[in-house]
Amino acid sequence: MLRSLGQRPVTGSDEDPRVAELRIAVSRLRRELAALPADFPDRAIAEDELAALAAMAAGGLPEIPRLRSSLLLIAGAIGSVSALARGLGGVREAVELFGRPPGRG
Repeated sequence: MLRSLGQRPVTGSDEDPRVAELRIAVSRLRRELAALPADFPDRAIAEDELAALAAMAAGGLPEIPRLRSSLLLIAGAIGSVSALARGLGGVREAVELFGRPPGRG
């Protein structure tokens, strides 16, 4: 939401703004997933990987290959749940702040 207003989150002076953005996006998607009453087969996978992303963001600068792996697992787990599409897009954008994968423009 802050990004849409052209503002950055207020963070500690030593925190990487990409990490802050990742933390915010992961937190938002975790809340959306928790509020979703419907159950689906891969929900536990999505919850586990979101927890892993949250831990990486809390630990400082995350490992980029691990970020991408978690993103792919989350997308595969919740990709067909349209209610989570916006939150998933936010996490994808936050992961891309760490650099696009090789071969993508």
